[in-house]
Amino acid sequence: MRYLLCVIFIFIAVVVNIPVLALMLGTVFVSIKSQQNLIAPNIGTQLLQTGIVIIGFTISSSTAINLISEFFLQVSLFVIAIFCIGILLAKIFNINNSLGLLISSGTAICGATAIAAIAPIIKSKPKELLISLSIIFIFNAVAILIFPFIGQSLEMSYIQFGAWVAMAIHDTGSVIGTAMSYGGNSAEVAATLKLGRTLWLIPLIIILGSFKNENAKVKLPIFVIIFILAIFMGSTFNIKNEILLVLNYLSDALIIAALFCIGAQINYHSIKEINLKVISFAFVLWVFALIFSYALLMML
Repeated sequence: MRYLLCVIFIFIAVVVNIPVLALMLGTVFVSIKSQQNLIAPNIGTQLLQTGIVIIGFTISSSTAINLISEFFLQVSLFVIAIFCIGILLAKIFNINNSLGLLISSGTAICGATAIAAIAPIIKSKPKELLISLSIIFIFNAVAILIFPFIGQSLEMSYIQFGAWVAMAIHDTGSVIGTAMSYGGNSAEVAATLKLGRTLWLIPLIIILGSFKNENAKVKLPIFVIIFILAIFMGSTFNIKNEILLVLNYLSDALIIAALFCIGAQINYHSIKEINLKVISFAFVLWVFALIFSYALLMML
């Protein structure tokens, strides 16, 4: 019965195809006591990564190269500036070093992925990890809900909006879910640039490892490499439009299902641990990230 209910919820989310609703349905599902811990955390990640790789088959290699070359400077400036400002704000708000590093890394690079990657390197406490992930989840949920309206009010093009959310939103799933809500080719732009932003995790791990843990291992984001290969394979084999439509539908369905699973990972206990000082620090850093990323786009 529990699994049947889960399937019904996911089916509703996929049919309706509204990212924010999928996230909310996941939260509602897990709020039912008997459904807690039913969905393993890695399921949402695997669905999301599969959906992103499928998107790769629908993007031409020339388009991807043009996007990355066009926005490389902006994305790089964003990552470096936000991380440094995050460290500075952590000192101003008197946040402990580990928590400041976790939230700054998550905001600058790739949300929960960055947080989970550096947590063992800086030897953060489990409580700090849970607090950081909970804050990221809250901001992701807010972003999916309000960003499309902000984009419309600012009359942003599909490319501008995709580039903006690729920088301004923490997690890949929420980036793509928000871009899907905006429409057009925003999702393709967002996926390409967000995964380019994710690559900054490699130098971050190397730098932190040299200071915090000499034995830190650098794990290459394998699915990013597969995504790049998918782009070149799709361009090489010149996939027919009919197949592209099927791939687009499949990737949308997988990403929606992933957002449902991500919503089901909300941890009410860890959210209760968030105090006003920490949430204020994270919020101020995020607001700066939103404004700074938009300003960088206006430089084009």
